[in-house]
Amino acid sequence: MLYEMTGTIKLINDMMSFPSGFTKRQFVLTSEDDRFPQDIAMAFTKDRCAILDNVKPGERVKVTFGLRGREWNGKYFVDVDALKLEKLDETGGADESDSDFPVDNGVPVNDVDDGAMPF
Repeated sequence: MLYEMTGTIKLINDMMSFPSGFTKRQFVLTSEDDRFPQDIAMAFTKDRCAILDNVKPGERVKVTFGLRGREWNGKYFVDVDALKLEKLDETGGADESDSDFPVDNGVPVNDVDDGAMPF
């Protein structure tokens, strides 16, 4: 199931690479959808990491994402797996200068065992 959230980019981290070849780039989105704004950590993985090269903190965006859960050593974790990002203009509409980024619905993106802790 896919979800969407509108908000402002608060933080964009550098890309992380793991020995297995897996790459991940995390960012924080301050939501506009709740009564009280929430800072939500999300991540693009693999080839989608480059999507964050086109945005900067302070920009309003709409993010399409999925939730992925897993167990590790008896503890349960949830990842917010960003799939698509669309810049918004000041009125909340899509910025026509930016095109949509494709969503890869083929292969799950978080099933790589990189040997690291899951957070």
